[in-house]
Amino acid sequence: MNSTINLRFPIGEMPSEKHPTSAQLEQWILTIEQFSSTLQEVVKDLSVDQLNWCYRAGGWSIKQLVHHCADSHMNSFIRFKLALTEEAPAIRPYFEDRWAELSDSLDDNIEDSLLLLRALHRKWVKLLKSLNQEELNRTFVHPEHGTSFSLVENIGIYAWHCNHHLAHVRLAIEAEGKLRGRPYL
Repeated sequence: MNSTINLRFPIGEMPSEKHPTSAQLEQWILTIEQFSSTLQEVVKDLSVDQLNWCYRAGGWSIKQLVHHCADSHMNSFIRFKLALTEEAPAIRPYFEDRWAELSDSLDDNIEDSLLLLRALHRKWVKLLKSLNQEELNRTFVHPEHGTSFSLVENIGIYAWHCNHHLAHVRLAIEAEGKLRGRPYL
């Protein structure tokens, strides 16, 4: 395993781009569009033992990462819908670390989460591609951060999120089970 990589943030910490170019926005949407099929391809031949491999000591297992992406992306999709139908709504944060310890996130069968991601991303991308500039500029308030996020900014955040957790899965596979995880802290 490459020791120069920051295992917690293998592609770097989450950037915040409030005014992307149209090319950047298209790339972000493409990343979101391809995520479920890319993830499916990366995990398709993994055994139950391999699904329990971690990308770093103290990090989530591959199965927890897959289940987390389904949970997180559902929340994000709902936040988009709220921002498009309400005036700067305050969204509800959730405890990702606690969700990752629930029985469905510890399930060795990841098929339902992969199916959910495939359908959700198809629906989400259809929505994203339909948004005009005014809609892209709509916002929601994240009380945990005490700030507003525009939908266009959030598209970039979730493109990063997709790549971030794909990198974690790949790192766990590369580590071949040598790293033991605990709940994400």
